[in-house]
Amino acid sequence: PPAAPAPAAAAAAAARRALLPSAAAAAAARRRAASTLVVSEPLAGDGTLPAPTLSAISAARKLGNPIALLVATSSSSEGSDAAAAALDVSSLPEGIASLITAKVGGGPNAHLLAEGMADAVKVAIEAGIEGDEIAHVVVPHTKFGSGYVPRLGAMMDVSPVPDVVEVIDGETFVRPMYAGNALAKVKSIDSPLRVLSIRPTAFEKAEPTGSPPSSTTATLDVPSQNLSEWTGASVTESDRPDLGSASRVVSGGRGMKNGDNFVLLEKLADKLGNGAVGASRAAVDAGFVPNDMQVGQTGKVVAPDLYVAVGISGAIQHLSGMKDSKVIVAINKDPEAPIFRVADYGLVADLFEAVPELTEKL
Repeated sequence: PPAAPAPAAAAAAAARRALLPSAAAAAAARRRAASTLVVSEPLAGDGTLPAPTLSAISAARKLGNPIALLVATSSSSEGSDAAAAALDVSSLPEGIASLITAKVGGGPNAHLLAEGMADAVKVAIEAGIEGDEIAHVVVPHTKFGSGYVPRLGAMMDVSPVPDVVEVIDGETFVRPMYAGNALAKVKSIDSPLRVLSIRPTAFEKAEPTGSPPSSTTATLDVPSQNLSEWTGASVTESDRPDLGSASRVVSGGRGMKNGDNFVLLEKLADKLGNGAVGASRAAVDAGFVPNDMQVGQTGKVVAPDLYVAVGISGAIQHLSGMKDSKVIVAINKDPEAPIFRVADYGLVADLFEAVPELTEKL
């Protein structure tokens, strides 16, 4: 048998092993050196964070890394940028370690363009956060986020994971497929950087602290881009709450017969407490109401406390946009309508008789 090592040599070898970090310690060090970047939607007029951004912060917390919040404005002080620059820091939830303001060059509203936003996030990723590398970028899966995330993925050579409804760990996520009829568990392993867009209705909104958090702040200057420019916006003004954040929603389908009959739903929404009014794609395609009222796979995804579906048959595309609602009420004269399969309460009746009577008795 080989001779036992001398006591001095054995002691030296033990000392060298003690200086080498274990695999667990090395992994922990890598986790400490990683941060999560949450990209905010455009700020509300009062400078508060929009509801989808608060949901994105909740999703980011599940990743277990320090969170940095990126708020983009344009470098110009004209137009809506004055409001966008005035972030109400008391609206920030707990757990925001860093607040980054990206000033996008290119004139007023440059930060609302997909090219400007993608450049802003890329600059933030490359800059890092206080020496930490960014391991995850979390974006709300909205029309705004979906506009620049594909471009960002191409610029960073990363395959984004869209419409995430559950975070399992730092590289494994759940997202719906086939209009929500199947849930896929996907693992992102093609890059150390993961770019996620999360479904806002799948995560609780992070609660604001009501006081300025102890976050470090930084400002990034993003160069101008000449690929696109802001020429204007056509926005439908409404006194009703936003369809995506309302706690009560009343929607109408093809059974409403025409747009004038939507006044029945507006009266019901008022009785329910300043509710929002939506529509199915069939009603929008028929020209009853504008497309900004559409609920469904190709419209807005909602998850209110109460969703009332009136004259809606319940096509898969519509169900995928509202089936996460807390309570679903369906009114339809067809007892075989698919909407009744997901409804908590169903009424088989003529909507032109049931809705006015329901409104009167509320």
